[in-house]
Amino acid sequence: MPTTTTTVDGLKSLVGTTLDPSDWFEITQDRITTFADATDDHQWIHVDPERASTESPFRRTIAHGYLTLSLLSVMFAQVLEVQDTSLALNYGLNKVRFPAPVPVGSKVRLRAEIISAQDVSGGVQIVVAAAVECSATDKPVCVAEPLYRYHR
Repeated sequence: MPTTTTTVDGLKSLVGTTLDPSDWFEITQDRITTFADATDDHQWIHVDPERASTESPFRRTIAHGYLTLSLLSVMFAQVLEVQDTSLALNYGLNKVRFPAPVPVGSKVRLRAEIISAQDVSGGVQIVVAAAVECSATDKPVCVAEPLYRYHR
């Protein structure tokens, strides 16, 4: 997928721009289990494929919502490159929702629109309307408004 390339000063001109989508990221059981180990969240719906196959309404394990959310940074880096930044920061989130589950074996990708940009000390802060799509459903699996700061 093509990456939009700009500079810190050029970020404001991208307000209202929908960026090309990121590459697809496969959600494997290994990725889910590694995330569970890193966060100590070993709920069976995520890490027990046998139990999930019989007891889960999804009939297989699903990714943690926060695993999906954590992929925003790597996916966003694929869709926007700010060339002259000395430091890029994930500044936080205005809102986050997980409207649908991400089943193991599916793939996710990001669609993003830059909805605002403002000067901050030493750089520019942008707010992004982010929607994570999943190959297993028509509904987005994560919608969020991440804030990123780019310093000169």
